[in-house]
Amino acid sequence: MAEKATIYKANLTLSDMDRSVYGDFNLTIALHPSETIERMMVRILAFCYCAAENLTFTKGLSSVDEPDLWLKHDNGTILEWIEVGQPAPDRLKKASSQAQSVKVFSYGRGLDVWWKANSTAIRALSKVSIHYFAADELQALTALADKTMNLTVTITENIAYVSSATDNIVISLREME
Repeated sequence: MAEKATIYKANLTLSDMDRSVYGDFNLTIALHPSETIERMMVRILAFCYCAAENLTFTKGLSSVDEPDLWLKHDNGTILEWIEVGQPAPDRLKKASSQAQSVKVFSYGRGLDVWWKANSTAIRALSKVSIHYFAADELQALTALADKTMNLTVTITENIAYVSSATDNIVISLREME
């Protein structure tokens, strides 16, 4: 019998000063059995950096045909295809053909190797932007993970200030160059 996803709840109070997006979001996040807590927290950060009315988590790792998040227009058009991790250029090319823009939020071991091997192919995709988080900052954020999280996230100048009842974390969104 296959393992089931573990359900996490995140109550977010978001103030994104860079994009003038403010609101309270009650997120239900399914942690796939093969997914790490670190990856789940990057998905939450990606949500914060892209927050919009129709932004939703998808089946993620459970579906090869969907990104981790997407922003769809009411008519079904995919406005933003949002990937987490280190996707293959072919996957990003396919996403570019389906969405108006593609954002990748990358992290983790092997990031430099992945970028060195794939940067030329990815740079050729005009709709794709690559962002990443530093490992040490992400590790501090991962410590905030709990089955029920109450987080306040303030974003300014691409820096997220994440607060919980017990800790304050600063994590910078960086652009791949």
